[in-house]
Amino acid sequence: MPELRMMLKSFSIGLLLLGFLYMFICSLDILSSAFQLVGGKAAGDIFTEGSVLSNPLAGLVIGVLVTLLVQSSSTSSSIVVSMVSSGLLQVQMAVPVIMGTNIGTSVTNTLVAMTQAGDRNKFRRAFAGATVHDFFNWLSVLVFLPLEVASGYMYKLTKLLVDSFNIQGGEKTPELLHVITDPLTKAIIELDKSVISGIATGDPAARNKSLILKWCKTFTNVTLRNETVPGPENCTSPALCWCSQDLCYTLHNISETYNIQTCNHIFVNVDLSDLAIGLILLALSLLVLCSCLILIVKLLNSMLKGQVAMVIKKVLNTDFPFPFGWVTGYIAILVGAGMTFIVQSSSVFTSAITPLVGIGVISIERAYPLSLGANIGTTTTAILAAMAAPGDTLANALQIALIHFVFNVSGIILWYPIPFTRIPIRLAKALGDITAEYRWFAGVYIISCFFLLPLFVFGLSMAGWKVLVGVGVPIVALLIIIIIVNVLQARLPRCLPAVLHSWDFLPLWAHSLEPWDPKCCCCCKCCQTGPEEEEVEEEEEEKGGGHFLEMYDHPAMMNGVDWGEKREDKEDVLKATQL
Repeated sequence: MPELRMMLKSFSIGLLLLGFLYMFICSLDILSSAFQLVGGKAAGDIFTEGSVLSNPLAGLVIGVLVTLLVQSSSTSSSIVVSMVSSGLLQVQMAVPVIMGTNIGTSVTNTLVAMTQAGDRNKFRRAFAGATVHDFFNWLSVLVFLPLEVASGYMYKLTKLLVDSFNIQGGEKTPELLHVITDPLTKAIIELDKSVISGIATGDPAARNKSLILKWCKTFTNVTLRNETVPGPENCTSPALCWCSQDLCYTLHNISETYNIQTCNHIFVNVDLSDLAIGLILLALSLLVLCSCLILIVKLLNSMLKGQVAMVIKKVLNTDFPFPFGWVTGYIAILVGAGMTFIVQSSSVFTSAITPLVGIGVISIERAYPLSLGANIGTTTTAILAAMAAPGDTLANALQIALIHFVFNVSGIILWYPIPFTRIPIRLAKALGDITAEYRWFAGVYIISCFFLLPLFVFGLSMAGWKVLVGVGVPIVALLIIIIIVNVLQARLPRCLPAVLHSWDFLPLWAHSLEPWDPKCCCCCKCCQTGPEEEEVEEEEEEKGGGHFLEMYDHPAMMNGVDWGEKREDKEDVLKATQL
């Protein structure tokens, strides 16, 4: 009987976990639709400034901001394809925009990590696991955007690939996960995504249309009609032109669209603006998303205990035996790419593994290649979607998808194969430490990196190259000097003057976050840690490693609880919980 009860309990928890995961994925889809309703037309307006896109930095920032507004890199890419196909944008000018969409799509899992801010150690790991994706994207842009501007290698390589193969348009891309989620999401809301593309390409009719799809089934009838035209030059072709003394006649194709069947979602006949409906869906989807995520974490904590946790952690984080240990990371990249192809969204996949990093099941060293694989997976989906495009847009759509693919592969080649070059992991760990100590800094990071910094760069770009260079170069030079001094302080302090061995010569507010810590927030437990709480945390760490080890009941789990490096004594394991 006890075994049967245990099996029924495990089965019930498994079903609940799948149900909450399903609702979590659906809420992400609705969240994307809500952002498009709130900011979709603004995103289309941003793209109408074709002269601005000729500036690579402005194009990069527009890619970031538009993807943030619509919460979908696929939507951003489709707008770019529409603009290129209509002649408003050249493919070479679209490359920085594609790089920007890569950055914008990584904000979702960073926001998901914020839901674990209630526990210091879980938040440390979750935020580090989420931002490792951010750092990879930002560092790749810092290297490859100047390289692309100088050489155009991505454009030339993808142009060569598209011209070398006689690729014909195929059938529509299989929708896999959407087959399961569409019945629920389409019962809530359906959008006419052609409106955003129409605004971006300058269609005046699209500006007055609603993004909410009302007619799901239409019929277009094309008929040939005689029309009177002023002269032969206005005829459709010489063969279809008949002229008398004063008049000319020609045949025109006239298209008429008939609405047949309305959609069945709940907002189809609601008399509210797109903005109002978007705000309603935004609030509800965020509520469902956060609730599902909290419940998923609690269920995982209840399931992953003792021997079960030990087995799962070893399977996910252990490398292959020597000499094949190096293969493990590349298999993780393939797994990430495959899972992203199945769910058809890198945001969904990276958001799903973020809580697993937070509770310690997946290490950041394993989350890193999984996130890189997610970047590859979302580009393969885009390539398949491009190959299903009509003949007049096939070449442009395919080249833009290949540029996205080449950019991510180039980043992986630069930041993954050699362990020394895995700088995103070290940066994410450092940021995780900071946000665990000062949890308010996580919000500052998100607002600064995804909103203020792009807007600042965009403003400088709009002011012209002289202003951009005059303001940007001194700032970049100062940052480079600070980084060099920090590295020398840690590794070769003897090479520095005595005054630069530390930053203590500066005011405290200039080299520490402590003076900026809003300790007056007495009503919010996660915003401050009083002396009593600090003493309790120290006692917990002395007893058993704090919150990080609370899910591991088996003594064997004490071995290897780290960020990927083996530690043999208990003291090092306890230190690892702080990372």
